[in-house]
Amino acid sequence: MPKIALKMIALLFFGLLLMSNSQAAEQSKSAARQIVDKFQEDLIEVMKNGKKLGYSGRYDKLKDSVSNSHDLAKIARIVVGKEWEKLSESQQQQLTDVFSRLSIASYAHNFKDYGGESFSFENEEVTTRGGVVMHTLLTVPNDKPVKFDYMLKEKGDSWRIINIIANGVSDLALKRSEYTTILQREGFDALIAKINEKIENYSTQKD
Repeated sequence: MPKIALKMIALLFFGLLLMSNSQAAEQSKSAARQIVDKFQEDLIEVMKNGKKLGYSGRYDKLKDSVSNSHDLAKIARIVVGKEWEKLSESQQQQLTDVFSRLSIASYAHNFKDYGGESFSFENEEVTTRGGVVMHTLLTVPNDKPVKFDYMLKEKGDSWRIINIIANGVSDLALKRSEYTTILQREGFDALIAKINEKIENYSTQKD
């Protein structure tokens, strides 16, 4: 086969490979965006009925939404870093369970009423490690908008949120700094007690 024909075949193959990678990246971004869009829709819906639902009602409404959009088990591992490997399987499960309840409780507490807020999509990007970052904006009437950046990773055949950065502040980084310190200095039971205390505070605060 002439060399020029071989070069053409090679270029064609390379072009198809780039197209395939580009299509895969676009599909990843689309699937990840659907997760974020659905979660934000659920938040707005709960906010609109926040006063009527009360804390417990908002918690119940958001339980499935948070569980279906966040990789809570992965987040729990990340927030304690290397300390995770030192925990027994039962402790790991206990931490995952209580952290999941904390995540739902914090949303139920922070998104409790509605004043015309709305989320809008800005753009997205694929990270070098195979993740996706969704850049969105929460418009708040008569106040400054809040920028929310969602970091997602694939889990099975879907995508899950593993971190949320609000106006440049990483929720994961804040929790990791606090929880790792408690675990190292005071132990596992103290960390669980601290998280349960936060959940209790959320549930008892007046709307």
